[in-house]
Amino acid sequence: MSSPTRETPARTPRVKQKRGEGQWALGYREPLNPNERSKKDDNPLNVRARIENIYARGGFDSIDPGDLRGRFRWFGLYTQRKPGIDGGRTATLEPEELDDRYFMLRVRLDGGALTTEQLAVLAEISQTHARDTADITDRQNIQYHWIRIEDVPTIWAKLEKAGMTTMEACGDSPRVILGSPVAGIAADEIIDGTPAIDEIKRRYIGDPRYSNLPRKFKTAVSGQQDVVHEINDVAFVGVNHPEHGPGFDVWVGGGLSTNPMIGQRLGAWVSLDEVPDVWEGVISVFRDYGYRRLRARARIKFLVKDWGVAKFRQVLEDEYLKRKLADGPAPEVPATQIDHVGVHPQIDGKFYVGAAPVAGRVSGATLLAVAKAAERAGSNRVRLTPHQKLVVLDVPEAEVGGLKTELADLGLQTEPSPWRRGIMACTGLEFCKLAIVETKARAIELVTDLEKRLADIQAEIENPVTVHLNGCPNSCARVQTADIGLKGQIVTDDDGNQVEGFQVHLGGGLGLDAGFGRKLRGHKVTASELTAYVERVVRAYVSGREPGERFPQWVLRADEGLLQ
Repeated sequence: MSSPTRETPARTPRVKQKRGEGQWALGYREPLNPNERSKKDDNPLNVRARIENIYARGGFDSIDPGDLRGRFRWFGLYTQRKPGIDGGRTATLEPEELDDRYFMLRVRLDGGALTTEQLAVLAEISQTHARDTADITDRQNIQYHWIRIEDVPTIWAKLEKAGMTTMEACGDSPRVILGSPVAGIAADEIIDGTPAIDEIKRRYIGDPRYSNLPRKFKTAVSGQQDVVHEINDVAFVGVNHPEHGPGFDVWVGGGLSTNPMIGQRLGAWVSLDEVPDVWEGVISVFRDYGYRRLRARARIKFLVKDWGVAKFRQVLEDEYLKRKLADGPAPEVPATQIDHVGVHPQIDGKFYVGAAPVAGRVSGATLLAVAKAAERAGSNRVRLTPHQKLVVLDVPEAEVGGLKTELADLGLQTEPSPWRRGIMACTGLEFCKLAIVETKARAIELVTDLEKRLADIQAEIENPVTVHLNGCPNSCARVQTADIGLKGQIVTDDDGNQVEGFQVHLGGGLGLDAGFGRKLRGHKVTASELTAYVERVVRAYVSGREPGERFPQWVLRADEGLLQ
């Protein structure tokens, strides 16, 4: 009789444990990268005292590297690019090799709202401390260059005396809140979001509870669709509820850069008074559940994508708000982009006048002249827009003509060409350490050339063909949502030389055309060919479009040969 055999137990397959994403709410509190370690070591808001008491007195060489390339951002400070370093070397040099001894300084202007007195203060700071530099950004900020660390406390004192700040203008924090430049005076506005913006600022900006986020957090609040709400981390969009009346539709998870995503509706309606509480709930979800392990996945858009909006809303309601939100309708999409350029009536019988600098490039001298011109026209309110434009409010009808002339004399046109109206550009190689190509000067040159070369068809362009230039892949100038988006990179020309150039995105947009357009596989344009390329594509559009067809619609059906 044979002996019984012992069966060998089946080997249990090893289950690969999913690596944690660094979510605080799930217990991952240990720093997972140098940025998280820096924030854990010291709350970035504490750096202000060191700037005032140590660095401004000791000069650039006294600055701790951890503060210089990290915590300084929470007060709007970045080192600018050292002059003379070409774009081909951007990715090969260490940060200290790219750093200049001067700073870019960003002034936080929520809603882009300014009095003429504040505008004059911004102008004086530019002329006294920033070599007359001042750019209007597409986040409604003013951005300076050539700032010395020794001057920063003085600049802060001047700003804060006038009711302005640089606090959390950058960094892993709740950055400037976009708001309608014409809030409270526009005929098409559903509701004025200004009180909600003011309350969010009062309650939460500078609060240590929200100064250590996984990454930056961008907000938009407007009673009309003029703040690019689809590409913000959270947005509140004006909408009429059939039962509750005017309020806001809530969007989450928008953003661009190397992984662009259009924000998604939560399907929730909130009243004006509820906006700050819901904002706090959304940013708290991001703080606690956001991915901190890898900075490339640390934006809220990745969390929303993985969870879906239903789970995001459930967590927001159950864990943070402790109540259900009302369901609500989607806002009606406007037929055209709202940029507020030109002369428009206000609800009080006065007018607002929107003017277009080229790609936001102005100066302290220009800002001071605008402040004086606005006051001569009877206004004391100016607004910056998310499209790098400037708007003067409250102008009596009899003063409109004179103001338009004064603005035009400053290079700020109120009836600009489609190219001047539709151009945007990031900081670029001139000052940015991430940039690969020049943008601002090239945008000015491009507009000047197109106004000459396309003068014969200019009247046929009903809507501006937007052209956005970006110096690197990060999309600060929103290249994926432009009619013609140009992402800077080093390319090979016909002679085999490595030169500045652009990868082309065509037919992106927001509103009716919300999406990221068409990226032509392998198609790149050298900087020297740029004007000829844009001219060629625009002429093909004008000659080949159907009646009423917008540029993004034409691009989607156009033969690829017409787009190259």
